[in-house]
Amino acid sequence: MPASPSSSAQAARDAVAHRLRDLRREAGLTVVQLAAACGWHYSKTSRIENALTGPSATDIRRWCTATDADGQAQDLVVQSINAESMYRQWRDQVRAGLRHVQESRGKTFRATEHFRVYSSGLVPGLLQTEGYALAVLHMAAGIHDVAADDSAEAARARVERSRIIHEQGHRFVVVIEEPVLYCQVADPDAMAAQLGYLLTAGALPAVSLGIIPTTARRTRWPEETFHVYDDRLVSVELVSAEVNVTQPSEIALYVKAFEQLRSMAVYGAEARALVLKAIEALP
Repeated sequence: MPASPSSSAQAARDAVAHRLRDLRREAGLTVVQLAAACGWHYSKTSRIENALTGPSATDIRRWCTATDADGQAQDLVVQSINAESMYRQWRDQVRAGLRHVQESRGKTFRATEHFRVYSSGLVPGLLQTEGYALAVLHMAAGIHDVAADDSAEAARARVERSRIIHEQGHRFVVVIEEPVLYCQVADPDAMAAQLGYLLTAGALPAVSLGIIPTTARRTRWPEETFHVYDDRLVSVELVSAEVNVTQPSEIALYVKAFEQLRSMAVYGAEARALVLKAIEALP
């Protein structure tokens, strides 16, 4: 299975820290000597080497100068920036409001030709109705203590962004677990509208909607919700953060996982039957 997103992010941070530590040791410097050469307290050196503090670009350049490794500074700076950008806390993202989060994804959506989406908990944003999206985003605002709850504006922005499924030049492969159909995150009317829309969206030429039945013989357990944008980016949703994976080897692991999950799903008439069964079960 893919590495845990939080583990992947931490591993990227650790790699930078370990390389800096190796440079210090190869130069024959102690923690105290390295700190003196860089002009900071030795505790900072220890925090950086143990990946407790992320080094700034200036920190890395000073470190490389002190260890006679100036030629490695730029690569380490880029590696460190990539490591920190992999892990973005939700509270930082939503600081400007939930609507801002939705609108900020527009560029990525427009640049993507092949969307692969797996969801184990909710109807994916690309296929959400406004009522369902409003319920989900209002819940998110409460969970993440968003000061100004702009759920209604965010829901409209999400639906507007999702109109891309009707545009040429894009194709969408969406796989969800059957329990998603029964997750009552909205009132019965909104749930009925959402499930009805799945029938409509799933019939679009550019959309392939697969549902993994609860009775399916599993070859892979349910995973965290993730989105694959072409073969260049994977976005994974966690409780505390969204992790963006850009390393080709890790993207390949997610693509492999997606294909395994996709192979367990049913499509067409069988998928529609599962949706209709969920609609009939609504209170």
